[in-house]
Formats: sequence, C-alpha cells, structure tokens
Amino acid sequence: MAEHAPRRCCLGWDFSTQQVKVVAVDAELNVFYEESVHFDRDLPEFGTQGGVHVHKDGLTVTSPVLMWVQALDIILEKMKASGFDFSQVLALSGAGQQHGSIYWKAGAQQALTSLSPDLRLHQQLQDCFSISDCPVWMDSSTTAQCRQLEAAVGGAQALSCLTGSRAYERFTGNQIAKIYQQNPEAYSHTERISLVSSFAASLFLGSYSPIDYSDGSGMNLLQIQDKVWSQACLGACAPHLEEKLSPPVPSCSVVGAISSYYVQRYGFPPGCKVVAFTGDNPASLAGMRLEEGDIAVSLGTSDTLFLWLQEPMPALEGHIFCNPVDSQHYMALLCFKNGSLMREKIRNESVSRSWSDFSKALQSTEMGNGGNLGFYFDVMEITPEIIGRHRFNTENHKNLFPWRVLSYTHQEPMDLEIMNFLLVERAAEPRRQVAAFPGDVEVRALIEGQFMAKRIHAEGLGYRVMSKTKILATGGASHNREILQVLADVFDAPVYVIDTANSACVGSAYRAFHGLAGGTDVPFSEVVKLAPNPRLAATPSPGASQVYEALLPQYAKLEQRILSQTRGPPE
Repeated sequence: MAEHAPRRCCLGWDFSTQQVKVVAVDAELNVFYEESVHFDRDLPEFGTQGGVHVHKDGLTVTSPVLMWVQALDIILEKMKASGFDFSQVLALSGAGQQHGSIYWKAGAQQALTSLSPDLRLHQQLQDCFSISDCPVWMDSSTTAQCRQLEAAVGGAQALSCLTGSRAYERFTGNQIAKIYQQNPEAYSHTERISLVSSFAASLFLGSYSPIDYSDGSGMNLLQIQDKVWSQACLGACAPHLEEKLSPPVPSCSVVGAISSYYVQRYGFPPGCKVVAFTGDNPASLAGMRLEEGDIAVSLGTSDTLFLWLQEPMPALEGHIFCNPVDSQHYMALLCFKNGSLMREKIRNESVSRSWSDFSKALQSTEMGNGGNLGFYFDVMEITPEIIGRHRFNTENHKNLFPWRVLSYTHQEPMDLEIMNFLLVERAAEPRRQVAAFPGDVEVRALIEGQFMAKRIHAEGLGYRVMSKTKILATGGASHNREILQVLADVFDAPVYVIDTANSACVGSAYRAFHGLAGGTDVPFSEVVKLAPNPRLAATPSPGASQVYEALLPQYAKLEQRILSQTRGPPE
C-alpha cells in the first residue's frame, strides 16, 4: 500500500519532563509517524510523579537518569515492532527539558563507545553515572549558590549581561556548584557533565556530544556574545569544570554519525547524521519557524513569549539565549505565571463563567478601555514580581466610560480621529487606584493589561515591532478571536495561529534537515519553506497604534509604582 512506501525522513526527539517523544518528518516536511513513552505510566518502577521526584524539603527536584535511558529503549522497540523503516532516516536531532544536568562517571565514555547490539541501552549504562537522580528545571534549592555566582561577577545585572540571565536556581551552573559543595566525591568521579539535550545526543552518538550554544546559554555559564564558557563563572561554580563540559558548538552542527549500535540493532543507515540537540524552548522556536522580528505568544496555564532578537539587552528579568537556527542572532524568553487561570477567574467573576460573554465584553468596550488599567496577579508573578489585583482609573472618574464604540468587526466605529484624540487625552491624565470595575471593563482591563505587560517587558529585552513583524499565537486562549484581536492591537502587528502540537519534536526534525543541508551556510527559512503556513487570525484595528503608544508608558509607570509600594497583596 502507498502509505507503506519508503519515505526518506528525519527524526525529531523530545526528552521532556514527563515523557520521551519522537516524530518522523518526510522530505516534504509532513509528520507521518509519532511515538511516545510516558514516565509515570510506562516506567512505574522509578516512582516518579509528573516525571520527577520532589524531595522532602520541597525545593529539591530530581529525575532518575536511567529512566530516560530505559524510555529510549522502549520507544525504539515500539518503533521496531510497528515496522518503522529506520533505513530511511537521513538525520536526527532532538530537544531536552532545559536546565537539567547529567553526571557521567569516569569510564562511561568507554561504555558508550563499546555498546553491544545484543543488549538494551539501560543494561549497559546502569553503572555510568556518578549521580543517579539528577537535578531538573523544577529544582529551586540553590539560592545560596546563585548569590555566590552573582557576587563573583559583580552582581545580578553583570551576570545577566555576561550570560543572558541573572542567577536562577534551576540553571545548571548553580546546580553544579551545589553538587560540588555538598557531594564533592561524586563531583570528583565525574568525567563529563551533560545537559539533558547533549546527554540524549550522546546516547545516539555512542560518545559524548558537545553542548550547543542555545541550550548552553541557559546555564549561567556561557558568554552569549562570544559563545565561550565564562572563566569567571566556571571558577565560581566548581574546579576543573571546563574540562568536564568541553567547548560548546553551534546549534545546527552535525556532531557525528549515529553509533553502530543503532545500525546493527535497529537498521539505521551508517551515514545517518546526528545534529546537535538543544533545549525544548529553542526547539519550539524552530518548530514555529520564527524569523527575525517575530514573536511567539503561548497562551496557556502560564503565558510564554519567544522573541527573535538581533541586538538583545539582557535584564534582571527574562532570559536571552543564543538563537537555535541562526548563531548570529538571539532569542529571548519571558514567562508570565498568571495566564489562563487568571483569565478563567475573571470570566467566572465578571461574565457568569461564559466565554461567549467574555468575548462580547471585549467587543463592546473600546480600545484603551476609557483609560482604565488593571494588574491581575492572584499568584506571585514572575514578570514582574507583583502579587494582587490593582485597578486604576483616571482622576476624572465621574466620566469613566463616556466613549463606547461598536466592534470593528461588526459595525462602523465612531470617527477614528476623534476617538484617538479622546483616548490619548485620557491616557495622559493622572490615575488613582480603585476597588472595582464593571464586568465588561474588568475583562478588557485584564486582557489589555496582560498584553501591554508582555510588550513592555519584551521591549525591555531589546524587542522592537517592525513592519514585517508577525505574532504567532498558540495555547488554549489562541482559539478566542477577540483575545487575539486585542493582542494584534496592543502589538500593532498581525496575529497568526499555528498548530504547535509537538513543536519541540517537529522543530528538532526541522533542525535535523537544517544541519543536513549545511547548517550555518544555509538559511533555516529556506530549509523549512515547505512547512504548513500559519493562518492569519487578526490584524490591528485602525487607530490601535495611537491608542496603545499613549497607554503603554502609563502602564509601565503604574507597574513601577506598584513594585515600589508593595511585594504583597494590596489591602
């Protein structure tokens, strides 16, 4: 049958927190195969919950490294049993949960290079790790090491300028420092330290894979401008660390051919290339095919922004990583904790739990919300560090809602020149804090506030809206057209939606094709031009740029006012 005809392909892997997953993508960039192994369900003997072990202190979070190895065994056997034709695989690449680290025991390299095809991987590698339960991105037990690292380089901002981020507890340098300080014997017996991504690549190579620039810039160790390990940071974390890491490489590098183990056991071709694995967030940027000036907004439980930057401005919030598909550029990541759960709360409180009424509230209120601005953080926010709900109107509060305009999508609005004049005038008025808004105003204040915060903090990292800028929206809230309309208006850019299921896997397969095509010598956009195009969902409303150019500085000032007044909930 036609569907069983040989299909030349690349594989994209994702070693995530809860599972290992793989997709096969053919030369026309169609996904035609996928498989997964779920840690809790398929490997219950490791006793994980959500793929991790949370320790008694509530701060230390680890995952058993052999669980990942055994998951790879299982998924390869499932592929083999299904009749998957490994002989057609041209190259593979992958992603790993960012910030996790693996510690190879002295002698492990020899075990990797002499794998027997008669045995599964976990049987041959079970004695290869000096740390059996490895720290992952959820670990927050290294505050002391973070402060030590920042002090060693001249403070948090200095570290951010050097490595792209201030010191974060989950970042690998600080995790290594803790292991060195608390378990020096295990550290001394470690011959190589990998990230989850380079660890997974090593399994396929049959030798140690280097860390790539993009995932390496999530360690608080890599100088993101020069793309070399920072001697000051290495020295502040642990001795002999550089030799345990080896030099980093461009993310599109072909790091070698697949190990003969996979050729003999599964039928991979000897010429199958392994392209450097990277972090899951950089792989997702590749999967969404961002280009220079683009922004991706994931509207989920937490809201996340991926930004393509040419000239980043590292700050005390957010992260700057080396770009996974263009080593001359950068990507930024911003995370906002109060995402969909906050939207659901305001929906429940303001419009009787109805998403339809939530959309109608956005349609019935004008851009700029009559000058009414809100901050809604029921849990401590990451960007910025604020908690509580804070609402502000103009001092001219007797005339709060004088300018109702009808939806642009349904009826003609009032004269735009008059409306823009009124809204700009209102935006410039002084503001006072108030206890409540009417339901429809509350809805718009929430959504406008969420998107204005995203733009303000993106611009704080160096992002600028350009004429060719496009926004790619994903996640649950990206199905709401009215929410996307506000996003387009606030950023003054068109919004597209794209199916990003398995974006890290698909992005890894795309990156495998990119490495195969020549990597740094070939634009990534050329390699993925056959991929499905995103769908246009919203374009900026007439007059939007004037409204929000006036409101954005006001919103930023209010945020700073709240930060200076309180770190806890308002009275």
